[in-house]
Amino acid sequence: MSTDQPGTTVLLAGGSGLIGSALVHDLESRGTRVRRLVRREASGENEVSWSPQDGVLPDSAFDGVGSVVVLSGAGVGDKRWNTARKRELLRSRTSTTSLIARRMAELGGPQRLLTASAVGYYGSRGDAELVETDAPGEGFLADLCQAWEAAAQPARDAGIAVATARTGLVLTPEGGALGKLLPLLKLGLAGPMGGGKQWWPWISLTDEIRALVHLIGSDVTGPVNLTAPEPLRNAELTRVLAKALNRPATVPVPAFALRIVLGEFSSDLLASQRVLPAALLADGFEFRHPRLAPVAEEIIAG
Repeated sequence: MSTDQPGTTVLLAGGSGLIGSALVHDLESRGTRVRRLVRREASGENEVSWSPQDGVLPDSAFDGVGSVVVLSGAGVGDKRWNTARKRELLRSRTSTTSLIARRMAELGGPQRLLTASAVGYYGSRGDAELVETDAPGEGFLADLCQAWEAAAQPARDAGIAVATARTGLVLTPEGGALGKLLPLLKLGLAGPMGGGKQWWPWISLTDEIRALVHLIGSDVTGPVNLTAPEPLRNAELTRVLAKALNRPATVPVPAFALRIVLGEFSSDLLASQRVLPAALLADGFEFRHPRLAPVAEEIIAG
């Protein structure tokens, strides 16, 4: 099915976040009905109340649904990591994905499930080019992503087509990493992090949403890297964005300073992941923003 015709009603978990809300807007602009799962009393016919912690998800949520998309999960960089926060990061992903996968298996459908994951799956791998068939890496985020992806196994076992979107660094001024970096870039206070040699697999928000819509209407299964075909080193990515703002990007941020401010999460910013979108390209997806330099101003402007 083409990118412009994603299908019938889409059931979405995680529709209030940055990516989820943009996906809802895009799908509805195409004439696709989106039914959102909400953890409060439903408001209107396009919402259904559910409770992942209590295992509550009514059969009616799946009525007329062609595809299910799960984007739920607490923000990895929103709070400093401790034991409790790590448990929440894991629980918020696996409990939602697992419940939906089990209910789909019990009901025998819908026959398409798209779940979220992240390039953190690969750990820090230096200059090695990474595609979907590469083994997982080491560290908390790699372990988190493996558990996250495994939570959809009941749907796979039931013969449901499951695709997993391993997303990279989503560039948009509306939030995420760029939303936090942009004020510093505008002041000329941003530069290479921890030396800046680590590869950062990025994707514009526009292409992130287009890729998700593509996967909703595709037959591809398994992991799919949602990253631009030209990953950049941290220093180069920062330089390109700063140039679009007519600002310097020469103030280095030492690794020890990141660890002091961010704690263990700094390992994610310092990780080197040269991830390539092999499966997405093989499935015929065409990026609108394959390279950062020509579109940096557009991405910064939102």
